[in-house]
Amino acid sequence: MKFPLLSKLVALGAVIVALLLSLNAVHGLVGERRLRQLEAEQSVADSLAGQQAILGPVLQQRCEELWTRTEGSGKDQKTINERRELVTTAWPSRLNVVAQATIEPRYRGLFKLNGYAAKNAIVADWAPLAQPQPAADHPGARIACQAPTLAIALSDARGIREAAIKVGGAHLPVLPGSLLKNAPRGLHAALPEDITTATFRTEISLDLAGTKSIAWAPVGEQTQLTLTSDWAHPSFGGRFLPGERQVSARGFSAQWHVSALATTARQTAQGDAALCELRDGTDAMTGDEANRRGCIETFGVGFIDPVNGYVLNDRALKYGLLFVVLTFVGVGLVELSKRLRVHPIQYLLVGFALTVFFLLLLSLSEHVRFALAYLCASVACTGLLTFYGSFVLRGLRPGLVLGAGVGLLYGALYALLQMEQAALVLGSVLLFVVLAAVMIATRRIDWYAMAAQLRDDALPARKPAAPGTAA
Repeated sequence: MKFPLLSKLVALGAVIVALLLSLNAVHGLVGERRLRQLEAEQSVADSLAGQQAILGPVLQQRCEELWTRTEGSGKDQKTINERRELVTTAWPSRLNVVAQATIEPRYRGLFKLNGYAAKNAIVADWAPLAQPQPAADHPGARIACQAPTLAIALSDARGIREAAIKVGGAHLPVLPGSLLKNAPRGLHAALPEDITTATFRTEISLDLAGTKSIAWAPVGEQTQLTLTSDWAHPSFGGRFLPGERQVSARGFSAQWHVSALATTARQTAQGDAALCELRDGTDAMTGDEANRRGCIETFGVGFIDPVNGYVLNDRALKYGLLFVVLTFVGVGLVELSKRLRVHPIQYLLVGFALTVFFLLLLSLSEHVRFALAYLCASVACTGLLTFYGSFVLRGLRPGLVLGAGVGLLYGALYALLQMEQAALVLGSVLLFVVLAAVMIATRRIDWYAMAAQLRDDALPARKPAAPGTAA
């Protein structure tokens, strides 16, 4: 072979391409399993209840203006009865909510979803309606009003487990539906007709089930919410963050205080806006995005799982090529220093062992904690590479060095996965250190002389000339 070094590099390039295809196949498998998890979560939400958002209480009184008009003249004259629906809306002058959410995990096969049961104690103080009865717009019209209703709207009414409404110490019958135009799901109760002319207080007890997140709309002149939970990894979202919060290993508590001057929740609730859950259960929407989606402003918390195995597997796979290249560099340095010849197929087998690590990690993390799955997969692959390296590199010591290097790579990768905020700087420093080590280790190598030696070694040995013949 005329250029053995170049041929070796081309062969290694082909090996790396094959390993890239393998890593891409594992990456596709991670995406498929992640999609299966989302389908399982949606299946649980469809059977139980989805992400919850709570609007209210709101006080409404529906009235009709009735009048008559005449058309034509003489014997063609006729009387037409007409009507117009009017709705008077009032919001609490002070809204105080004390909520406690208890996590109730739900499972669909291998997949887990964070469900919860939330007990809401809602106390709302009301001022008299400014216009207890709308004025007529037509001469001689008659105004007929129904009994005022107290309503609470929910994004998913299937989650209602128990509800009670008390006004002035008396319990009122709770009826299904909120009767609100843009948020019809929920519950309501009919109030005495004269209630709108007096200051009064309502006390509401609402036990609610849901999944992934819970949110409230700040519809009071002053809205105060106190939320406690046994979940230790809250993700506060929506249009307002809590003013006070305490998070510990046993759970969290948070308090919000929102003034009507700081939110458009009441105005948009009376318009065409809909009651939306927190986006993705965790993320807050900007004001412009909320307007584009036509959503009422809310705030709340998402019960996220900080150690999502599929997310961590996906992040680990992003470093797969780096693993392969660094391991090949280590094997190549040993090959150069000991004047060995490692076949490209042996490089390919080493690369496949590194690829199988990610497949093992994915499959094990579906059954055990990610940290334990990572430990088992890394120990298995490190042991395999140590054993195989001792034969490929012709010695136990080089095999142990290869295994130690791979083990350090696994340790560095785990640190990268745990330090999401500092992953970029840590990865950059690791690459710099490896590059510096390779440059220092190869600083005295004469690459031209090595290429010439490899070429001479690859040429077939010349047969000695027969006696009496010219050389």
